[in-house]
Amino acid sequence: MIEIYDGALPTTAIYEKWYQLQQGGMLLSFTGIVRADNNIDGLSFDIYEPMLNEWFAKWQNRVLMAHSRGDVLVGQSSFMCGVYAKHREFRLIEEFVEDFKANAPIWKYDLVGNQRIFAKDRSHKLPYAGILRK
Repeated sequence: MIEIYDGALPTTAIYEKWYQLQQGGMLLSFTGIVRADNNIDGLSFDIYEPMLNEWFAKWQNRVLMAHSRGDVLVGQSSFMCGVYAKHREFRLIEEFVEDFKANAPIWKYDLVGNQRIFAKDRSHKLPYAGILRK
């Protein structure tokens, strides 16, 4: 399951929903919170949902994900993921987060004052993106 929210994530409500869906075993979750690095007021995100859904398909039956679209201020959450398992699957969260950071079609901007500045130094070129995408 993947969910996109406008603005900051309602983390408690998301976790509660995920907890209600579990059927015993383990629910391991990861929550990303916007840091006050680089003198920013927050982050802003653009998402290309068709490509995101295509990328997420390989994780669909193993991972839950929620992400923000638009502005998220310092101290608020922009990303959550979770894993259900009968046994400990700690490595799966790390694998997912690394794949997400490298390949998810989500573009990050710094919010500084009233400006939205593309975070080019913290961005990656997406494989298979562009006009000749395969």
